[in-house]
Amino acid sequence: MADPRGFLKVRHREDRPKRPVPVRIMDWNEVQERQNSQTLHEQAGRCMDCGVPFCHQGCPLGNLIPEWNDLVWRGKKDEAVERMHATNNFPEFTGRVCPAPCESSCVLSINQPAVTIKQIEYEIGEMAFDEGYVKPFIPARLVGKTVAVVGSGPAGLAAAQQLTQAGFTVAVYERDDRIGGLLRYGIPDFKLEKSVVDRRLDVMAAEGTRFRTGIEIGKDITWDVLRRRYDAVIVATGATRPRELDIPGRKLQGIHHAMDYLVRSNRLSAGDEVADLIDARGKNVIVLGGGDTGSDCIGTAHRQGAASVTSLAIGRKPPVDRADEEPWPMMPKVFEVSSSHEEGGDRTYLASTVDFVGDENGHVTGLKVAETEYLDNGRRVPKEGTEKVIPADLVFLALGFTGNESDDLTSQLSVELDRRTNVARDEQYMTAVDGVFSCGDAGRGQSLVVWAIAEGRACAAEVERHLTGQTRLPQPVAPSERAIDLSL
Repeated sequence: MADPRGFLKVRHREDRPKRPVPVRIMDWNEVQERQNSQTLHEQAGRCMDCGVPFCHQGCPLGNLIPEWNDLVWRGKKDEAVERMHATNNFPEFTGRVCPAPCESSCVLSINQPAVTIKQIEYEIGEMAFDEGYVKPFIPARLVGKTVAVVGSGPAGLAAAQQLTQAGFTVAVYERDDRIGGLLRYGIPDFKLEKSVVDRRLDVMAAEGTRFRTGIEIGKDITWDVLRRRYDAVIVATGATRPRELDIPGRKLQGIHHAMDYLVRSNRLSAGDEVADLIDARGKNVIVLGGGDTGSDCIGTAHRQGAASVTSLAIGRKPPVDRADEEPWPMMPKVFEVSSSHEEGGDRTYLASTVDFVGDENGHVTGLKVAETEYLDNGRRVPKEGTEKVIPADLVFLALGFTGNESDDLTSQLSVELDRRTNVARDEQYMTAVDGVFSCGDAGRGQSLVVWAIAEGRACAAEVERHLTGQTRLPQPVAPSERAIDLSL
């Protein structure tokens, strides 16, 4: 283990430093900075190497957390990188954007602040590239089988890399002009700079993964044609259908789904000309929804120079501490302050949107909201007599997603959907069509990047088993565990 008395000598938790708010809102660079080596050494030494390390259970990837904490503490950088990549294809991604369910399961967090697992993971990911430990893994031989991966988000990329390294010929299809999916256009640069994505893609390309951008399967190539061309197809298209808010005034100008806003902003940050840019400069912005996507909208609006930013959530404000009904080692629903929230704006809870208010030109000017009332049956309704109007020039709907954009898939391949409109699959990730698999948000619904990577890795193992009769690839997510998502 690391320092046997580390958790006794260093009882405080020290997270990664952040750039000052007045500085960071002036650009799109990452908010957080690197941690000095001495602090990293001390924080890694707090890991107790528990007899039963519950952090393994909290992490969908089953990361070998005590092992690489020990290696970081001992200064064995190369071995730490190796142990991290044994379970996680992209620690540089998860170290930035994962909400760290592993830390909620940390045994030390029973009576102390948890080990800074996410921070150490981030540093390992950066060390891997800084020290030149990340090199393309070229398979000794090809197995003579081809696989198409549709969608280049974290699930698709993880599946593609696993199969490429196992000797399969893999082509990744992406309808956008650049590879990355959610990582590219869904997450702002101030959380994940795109150079981080590009350097990983360079490694994958050197390994032999083939990337096909600007091709929408179902339109440019039909799903049935794609299936005939390849020995197997993996559907990793994400859960991209946004949840709608069907109330009076929804058709007013200035009301947008969150992803429409974030994608345009990310394209502008990438240097593209965006003719239909949604600009919050000098405007009163309201964000409906209190999750990560809503937080990303808040941070983006700050950087665009919004006059005001207000976040509205229909439910109650989460408690600051873990609730009794969510005991350790569960991931609790607690009040969180993201880097975007630190930058300003108002957060209002128990706010039910009644309707949108507009002017004679058809543009939104405000939201009529009421206090949320909880009925005995658990339903949430606007409380009569509490209505008020909040001024708004822009409204962003960050209400989550309702499933996959799968009309072409179901009509062209007869793939079935489950009751949640996700792409239905069996315990081996295969859909109703032989040789067609589903993983990530497309199959499980909207979830975390770490879950997407885990599913991509597990799906790759099942594809190899299906095509060759056996698999050498690890399976981090057992079929019986796929429903156990501590983030929900």
